[in-house]
Amino acid sequence: MEVLIDGKSYKVNIIRKNNRNTYLRVKNDLQIYITTNYLMPNFGIEKFIKENIPSVKKMIDRQIRKKEKNESFYYLGKKYDIVICNSIKKVTFDEDHVFINDKKKLDKFLKDETIRIFEERLKTNYDKFEERIPYPILKIRKMRAKWGYNRKPGNVVMLNSELIKYSIDEIDYVIVHELCHFLEFNHSRNFWNYVKKYKPNYKENRRVLKE
Repeated sequence: MEVLIDGKSYKVNIIRKNNRNTYLRVKNDLQIYITTNYLMPNFGIEKFIKENIPSVKKMIDRQIRKKEKNESFYYLGKKYDIVICNSIKKVTFDEDHVFINDKKKLDKFLKDETIRIFEERLKTNYDKFEERIPYPILKIRKMRAKWGYNRKPGNVVMLNSELIKYSIDEIDYVIVHELCHFLEFNHSRNFWNYVKKYKPNYKENRRVLKE
């Protein structure tokens, strides 16, 4: 099955299960995935998609932006064009370009910068807290579904290495979010009050990270 959205055809993949409800997703292959029950006819699926076109378009746009971010070089919230220059000995930036003599060295640069910046921002944000919380063990790894998480029993804060592509403001939000879990290990109103106390514009940060 295919659907036409803004003059472009998109493949629809139908997954049937013992579901009561019907769910819609757009994956990074820019195909539409419908999870529904065995009794839902194809015309019902088409109707369901048409009723949710605005949401589908947002999902498609989000996946396009995500793919573009993964395929381009982003550092601290800004996109840079990569320029290979044999005379350059270390990674160098100007307003819109990053200069390097070997593209592979960018991976090491990002890894080193991720450790340095995340450790620095963790200390900076931790020092803002008036409440008594443990200084966490920082761990960093690439995660698909989360920007960070708090493992309270071991006093561990895990941060997604992909955050290095976002601005310091977004990095700070994720760190504050995880530190607040030492005070409230949930997402209650009280928890969000703590987040707002140390990151007043957290809603804007969440919006950027969801794009």
